[in-house]
Amino acid sequence: MKLRRLRRDKWLYILLIPGLLYFLIFKYVPMWGVLLAFKDYQPFVGFWNSPWVGFEHFRVFFQNPDFYMLLRNTLILSLYNLVFFFPAPIILAILLNEIRRSFYKRAIQTMLYVPHFISMVIVASLTYVLLTTEGGVINELLYAFTGRKIEFLSDPDWFRPLIIIQTIWKESGWGTIIFLAALAGVDMEQYEAAIVDGANRWRQIWHITLPAIRSTIVILLILRMGSILDNGFEQIFLMMNALNREVAEVFDTYVYTLGITQGAFSYSTAVGLFKSVIGVILVVGTNWLAKKFGESGLY
Repeated sequence: MKLRRLRRDKWLYILLIPGLLYFLIFKYVPMWGVLLAFKDYQPFVGFWNSPWVGFEHFRVFFQNPDFYMLLRNTLILSLYNLVFFFPAPIILAILLNEIRRSFYKRAIQTMLYVPHFISMVIVASLTYVLLTTEGGVINELLYAFTGRKIEFLSDPDWFRPLIIIQTIWKESGWGTIIFLAALAGVDMEQYEAAIVDGANRWRQIWHITLPAIRSTIVILLILRMGSILDNGFEQIFLMMNALNREVAEVFDTYVYTLGITQGAFSYSTAVGLFKSVIGVILVVGTNWLAKKFGESGLY
């Protein structure tokens, strides 16, 4: 039976080969690199001849005073992302779904998608041009009206709000694609029936629109929990400076600093492996909770 099915659908299985090769070569084979976390890697000795040190790098990392700073900064940024950024595409998708004229809807969607294609380097440059105290547009306006300027780029209190604002502006529009696709499958007769029953727009959103994308929201939340220790290297690195480093340094920038600039390959691999293990635990735990509450989950 299985051979007959295999022969019948052989072209479908052949189409799977490029995808399988991609994951095998770029996802599974590089996993051997995590062994560096348990070795004292020395480039001139080689990977296999470098001595084993077990969990020594993890012990040093957990006892390092920087660990608590990194964990605090990473978790706070992730919490801000969950509270402010994660709901933004959902709200935008609901608002776009309420637009009835397709011309206006497509035009607004296009404007919302454009920031996604702008490089983070450009976003950081625009932020600098707008907020720098030396000729920044916003600071010049503040000075004209209030007679003072704000150190947006160097004040640690402003670092996290700026990161969240950049993320919302750049990625919220692109994030609506998944939710709009889920809403496209909603039967319009449900809205018509709700109108006949006297439901206003808010009631329609609460009883029809939100339930239609609830499973999508849960799945994306589970995936988001898996990357809760991953705040994105490029954005943080571009916005970080000597004055805000205390609140800006996260695991991603720490790994870069130690692994690339200082050559501590084994130690930085241990830090990266710690992030990955925590991510897996959070995905499994969140998926279990989702099933407990009656959702389908990832698996």
